[in-house]
Amino acid sequence: MPRYFFNTRIGNELILDPEGEDLRNPDRAWEVARQMILEVLRSEGTQPALLEAVIEVTDREGEIVLEFPFTEALLDIPDQSATRH
Repeated sequence: MPRYFFNTRIGNELILDPEGEDLRNPDRAWEVARQMILEVLRSEGTQPALLEAVIEVTDREGEIVLEFPFTEALLDIPDQSATRH
């Protein structure tokens, strides 16, 4: 199973994921990256720098598999203010 690393880039700073995670494919890595971003935004959402942050998902060789901007994750959040019946 491939191992993916979820590094966070905020401006010029890169925060490395030293352990990574074994996942079945890049689609699953996309799902994990999105969930990570949403969790960070819930807990640290008042930090303006996060609007420019990106998760860079890399493989074992350090090649970027996908880049997921934090703002892209915001575009897909369900409307929590809607009335539920």
